[in-house]
Amino acid sequence: MPPSAEAPLLITAEADPESFARLDGLRRRYFPPERNLIPAHVSLFHHLPPREHGSVEAALEAAAGRAAPALHFGRLRRLGRGMAVDVDAPGLNAVHRELSRAFAEWLTPQDRQPFRPHVTLMNKASLEEAAAAFAELGAGWDSFEGHAPALLLWRYLGGPWELVQRFPFTGLAG
Repeated sequence: MPPSAEAPLLITAEADPESFARLDGLRRRYFPPERNLIPAHVSLFHHLPPREHGSVEAALEAAAGRAAPALHFGRLRRLGRGMAVDVDAPGLNAVHRELSRAFAEWLTPQDRQPFRPHVTLMNKASLEEAAAAFAELGAGWDSFEGHAPALLLWRYLGGPWELVQRFPFTGLAG
């Protein structure tokens, strides 16, 4: 079995191309470059067992039958040594609840926490750098609207991630 097949699985919501370009540009601008190994993302689950790959894919396929959730990229929030933009997304919250039930027996303590969707724009910087970046970005920050066209399944490779599969929302369910 190749090493990547033994890697934990992660799930994120894909942002529409315009939102992604804006958020990933901010992440590249503010995130310490040596630590910025992955693109901007909205995490749903951080660590699912690779042995359950087939069950995870089946649950994602079922969840993707919904309409693409709207995403409101709202306020900037300090993270101590970084910052994030909060995401208001009732439709994505519903997807997360559905998947949490499907994955209940495998969830780590981190993934059992209340779901607070966000996009991390900076992390693991110095406190001074984080404060300056927050002040700079916050001075001209305007919230904006987007949507999540798909769920993304990834493998965690000890830092970088490997995209496994994209599950587009079809809007066919319900």
